[in-house]
Amino acid sequence: MLVQRRHWADQGGADTPRRQRLARLGILRQILAAYACRISDWQGSAYVLESYTGKSEIVHDLAQIWAAVERLTGRKPDPLALVRSAGRIQLRPEPSAPADAAR
Repeated sequence: MLVQRRHWADQGGADTPRRQRLARLGILRQILAAYACRISDWQGSAYVLESYTGKSEIVHDLAQIWAAVERLTGRKPDPLALVRSAGRIQLRPEPSAPADAAR
């Protein structure tokens, strides 16, 4: 990367920027696992987002991650559909249709 640009989320705080970035990665890994994706740091200047099917994309900041998840998985991520269950973040189960509605 010839031009380094810093995203607003990479600014400030008591920890070093590197420690903040690693903390964010830990949280993102938990969230993105619910969407069958992985994320890793790329030289402290970007992220590599990968789907479990092997597709990958470089994203430069947090705002680009959600659009990339949609491109890689074909599903639009919805943070309100996430729940914590048994210590893991996962997608809320889809409500099932009542048996009478199927008739």
